[in-house]
Amino acid sequence: MGEASPLVGFTVGVTAERRAQELGALLVRRGAEVVYAPALRVVPLADDRELREATEELVARPPEIVVASTAVGFRGGVGAAEGWGVGGALREALGGARLLARGPKVTGAVRAAGLREEWSPRSEAMEEVRERLLADGVAGLRVAVQLHGEPVPGFAEALRAAGAEVVGVPVYRWLPPADLTPVDRLVDATVRRTLDALTFTSAPAVVSVLRRAEALGLREALVDAVNGDVAVVCVGPVTARPLQEAGVEPVQPERYRLGPMVQRLCEELPARTPELAVAGHRVQLRGHAVLVDGEARPVPPAPMALLRALARRPGRVVARAELLRALPGAGRDEHAVESATARLRTALGAPELVRTVVKRGYRLAVDDPEG
Repeated sequence: MGEASPLVGFTVGVTAERRAQELGALLVRRGAEVVYAPALRVVPLADDRELREATEELVARPPEIVVASTAVGFRGGVGAAEGWGVGGALREALGGARLLARGPKVTGAVRAAGLREEWSPRSEAMEEVRERLLADGVAGLRVAVQLHGEPVPGFAEALRAAGAEVVGVPVYRWLPPADLTPVDRLVDATVRRTLDALTFTSAPAVVSVLRRAEALGLREALVDAVNGDVAVVCVGPVTARPLQEAGVEPVQPERYRLGPMVQRLCEELPARTPELAVAGHRVQLRGHAVLVDGEARPVPPAPMALLRALARRPGRVVARAELLRALPGAGRDEHAVESATARLRTALGAPELVRTVVKRGYRLAVDDPEG
């Protein structure tokens, strides 16, 4: 029988809005169960007075430098201008400027509009764009900066301090989701460790989850969870920064794309659950399943809680009273332990993995018990 997919048995939270289904499909293809909880919603400003005024100002007084920060925002700004009948005039105004694109996706949107970027940072970070502009010098220049929800701290201020005239172009805004229930459930699942990993594809989504956790009185508990049992994976350093500022060091891929992000998760989660040799079998505990010789065996919550208690001391006898405390909502009846053990043996399909030690408790039948 072949080996299980790398994410079988794990539950992964997806906080993205725009590319949630794309990311979810990549995770499901690798065996994960996915919990969707969009942490924000993107509100386009195609009919927004502020965007229209900024667009008309750029057409009337073309900038010397343009900073494009997101692909969806750049496309949205050009599309809105087309709707107002000034699309050609806007492209002409931008075409005469030095155009800096934050990353490859933005570069694609710029070229699709018939324009050409002068430069794009390898890091895809706005901080590198800022440093490039300051190094080149911006004194006396008019710089148009496409805003994208959560502002980059100090970006416009640094350019103004260096003598630039900065024009902000608000293409869309990040707002909390209309329905907070999925995010609340995600925060709760993270704190209770029923989630194995959290994924983030934008810094505003991180900020939104942290703020919601704080509103629920669970920020400290959330940070504690993702610093220990729950893996947190970010698509890149820009997304990771709010977590780092909160004292969390997330996992990141070397290439800042969804595919490498999922691949990184495929490496991280199995590595967190070492394989045990038990009664001649290879056993690996995962979130809601156990791999027995590479085959995924779904295990209900109560038997899984019992198995985790046994696995914390592989080969050692664990008393019934201690196992009872590990069972969720079991009360004081030690028969609950016997029932959970029976269900566990059935779920694993290998009863010999869990041994009964008469009048003492149970133990995992590891091949080489410690001590």
